[in-house]
Amino acid sequence: MKKINKQLKNSFLKQKLIQICRFFGYEIIDQNSFEVPSLNKKLGENLSIMGKKSINIPLGEVKITRKVKSLSVYLRTCSKVNLWNQNKKRIFECSKSEYSIRTLFSILKSLSYAKKSLENVNLELIIIDDNSDKDFLEVLNSIIKKFDIKSSLLNLNKNEFKNITRDSNFASILKSYNHAKASAEDLIYFVEDDYIHEEIAIQEMLLTYERISSQIKKEIIIFPVDYPFLYAQNTPTYILLGNNKHWRKTDQSLATLLVSKDMLINYWNNFYEFATVVTDPAEKPLHEIYEKEACFSPIPSLALHCTNINSIYGLSPNIDWKRIWEENKL
Repeated sequence: MKKINKQLKNSFLKQKLIQICRFFGYEIIDQNSFEVPSLNKKLGENLSIMGKKSINIPLGEVKITRKVKSLSVYLRTCSKVNLWNQNKKRIFECSKSEYSIRTLFSILKSLSYAKKSLENVNLELIIIDDNSDKDFLEVLNSIIKKFDIKSSLLNLNKNEFKNITRDSNFASILKSYNHAKASAEDLIYFVEDDYIHEEIAIQEMLLTYERISSQIKKEIIIFPVDYPFLYAQNTPTYILLGNNKHWRKTDQSLATLLVSKDMLINYWNNFYEFATVVTDPAEKPLHEIYEKEACFSPIPSLALHCTNINSIYGLSPNIDWKRIWEENKL
């Protein structure tokens, strides 16, 4: 009987302590059971609260001062183009449409995963398609219908940007930039149709955006791929903790990136130049932004870029490429 009374007393005191911690905004950890009673979660679960605090054990919490309101994902698709400006084959050597389909499927899965825990963030997907055939578009629409995500599909008019000096592939980039500039509310994720995402990718990018931008007190840019070229130059960098990943500061990226609408507007000339003017390297206008603003990429990668296996702009190290590919097969 004494043992039972002692357990009841301990349980009562524990509940009171949890209530007090919740009232003052503190969290407590039970290192015996690996639980966070004040959040009613296990240590292995996501402990961060979107828009309020980012929690990383054992570093504690970061108060969120830069709250994410919405995310607009701009996916550019084309069922015909193989590798832009290259004659090499992609990893797995499938048709271009197969990469596009798996990319779309992975992004919708990732958006759905994020939606479960980020209830106050508006999520939407806008597809900019570059004159794909009818059968391919029907497949895209059938995939979209499987998910409860606000989505729309826009077609690129061949004559819409006929005066740009870049390859025709960049017309869809310019269309996505123009559309985002006019209609997006907060964060914008521009992504190409050969990036197959981990399920946690969207959630990790958004929670990390809030955490790092709140820490450094400014907007940031997120590049979701851990590229081989980042390890080939022995360039000094900064490593910060995101939600569940380490993130490195980088001064290079390709066209797939997450940026705020404010950043898009502030550096509109750079984005417009990237989409319309031939430069060497092609991403030079974007790299000029990173001389002034912080861009981060994850370690390890959050997405698999399905390019040629021998390319330094391709397969990220230390991730299971085959697993990501197979998990996103329809």
